[in-house]
Amino acid sequence: MRTTVTLDPDVQALIQRVMQERGLSFKEALNSAVRSALTNPPSKRPRFVQKTYALGADQNFRWDKALAAATAIEDEELGRKLALRK
Repeated sequence: MRTTVTLDPDVQALIQRVMQERGLSFKEALNSAVRSALTNPPSKRPRFVQKTYALGADQNFRWDKALAAATAIEDEELGRKLALRK
């Protein structure tokens, strides 16, 4: 099959290096690279699992009001710092 392929400059450099090292034509080097990439299964990496912790059944903090609580704490801290300047 004949087709036009546009290669990024780094891919072109890799193909040319393989051509020189192995004495292959462009067609052979490209076919070898594509065949290798499509037939070799990806490496098996361990699956990422996020550790979670139970917070308990009786939570005394309203998480839907967390932003308001953070703002109030920040306001108190700013007030304390301003009072120390006087």
